[in-house]
Amino acid sequence: MFHIRQLIPVLIAATAYANELTLETKPFIIAHSISATALPAESAPIRLDAEAWPSFKIATIAEHGASVKKDQPLIVFETEDIDKKLTDTRQAIAKETLELANAELALATLEKTVPEQLARLKRAADEAAEKLAYFTATSRKISEQSADFGLRQTEEMLASYEEELKQLLQMYEADDITEDTEEIILKKQKFSVERAKFALKREILDHKRTKQISIPRQAIELKEAGDDTTLAFETGSKNLPRSIELKKLEVANLKTSLTRNKESLADIESDRKLFEIKAPADGMFYYGSIEDGKWTTGDLIKSLSPRGNAPVGKTFATFIASPVNLVVKAFLDQANAQALAVGAKGTATLSGRSDATVPVTLQSLSSAPDTGKTYPTVFTAEWPEGLNPVAGQSLQVNLVSYASEKAIVIPTKALSYSPQGWKAEVKLADGKTEKRPVTRGKSSEKETEITAGLEAGQVIIVP
Repeated sequence: MFHIRQLIPVLIAATAYANELTLETKPFIIAHSISATALPAESAPIRLDAEAWPSFKIATIAEHGASVKKDQPLIVFETEDIDKKLTDTRQAIAKETLELANAELALATLEKTVPEQLARLKRAADEAAEKLAYFTATSRKISEQSADFGLRQTEEMLASYEEELKQLLQMYEADDITEDTEEIILKKQKFSVERAKFALKREILDHKRTKQISIPRQAIELKEAGDDTTLAFETGSKNLPRSIELKKLEVANLKTSLTRNKESLADIESDRKLFEIKAPADGMFYYGSIEDGKWTTGDLIKSLSPRGNAPVGKTFATFIASPVNLVVKAFLDQANAQALAVGAKGTATLSGRSDATVPVTLQSLSSAPDTGKTYPTVFTAEWPEGLNPVAGQSLQVNLVSYASEKAIVIPTKALSYSPQGWKAEVKLADGKTEKRPVTRGKSSEKETEITAGLEAGQVIIVP
């Protein structure tokens, strides 16, 4: 078996000139040194996915890196403001529930009474129109005739009394002596005449008032009553149905508001459960997030202290359950990613503990770069006894992707490319040079393996 420890650095042979290199076969390896981080294979992100509540002010928070027991509070937030909001929202819902019940009852009443009111208004308008029509066609003429007849009747009565008085006077004047009885009769008849005259006088006034004022006024009143009832019916025909529609809108608005307040209450009640975050199991509590194989802290953790505000909708802390299964995570550049394959083995050293070697195996390697143009990579580790790494510590991973015990290796800068392919400039026996086609093999950062076209002992020119 070929062991890395048996490999020696590629030696460059002595040259006749500074830009000449005499080729020889030597061991050739491609080694990789990768910066990595120890992170848990599994972790639970801690974030506040609140539905409605925007502010989470910290009352107490466990220390970064603290070892915690199951159900131990990790973070407790101040609850005064959200509890007030819950109380206010519940009271608003109770109030709107009563208002909705009243509005629905009022709507039901309107739907029943509006048709009745419209019927009454229609009936009143019809009756007023009927009264006006009857007055115009019949009643007015009868009233005028009655006034005329009453005046005539009074005039006739006066004339009758005067004629009777005249006849009594003629009859009593024939006697020389007027008896007491006759005096009484005459006196009574004279009073009847006087009373009839007064009655006529009053009847003349009443007759004039009736024909000139009362009857015309009644006509006006009946006309106005007809207009008023017609207008009331026309207005009611529009406004009363509108009152139903307005009440329906009020009921709909109250229902919408009530539904939204209930949804808001449900969201706030759900958010209220976030105000105490407990450990789901025994484990470790860390500030910052482990996402996509990276431990991120940044400015978020600056506010993770009592009276500080935890961010909403962002992972700001991490819980790692015990026992912790730490793996080694790295982000390779394209050259390293293309050179390595799953299953590759190597070693890692923990920063500050170069005396302890950690065997590692490449477990997964992304086939495509991430947004940072790196390739997320995971190594499993066999942690030696006595070495107790914790999440977030740095390591250096070393492994070999290619090894050959005997290889022709030249500086990469000694190669040139032409339409015919790769070439190297070879020094001939007569001191001249020529460019010869070569086949490249594996390449390290500065050197390239030549698999065909060059042999040991040849001299090449290195620019």
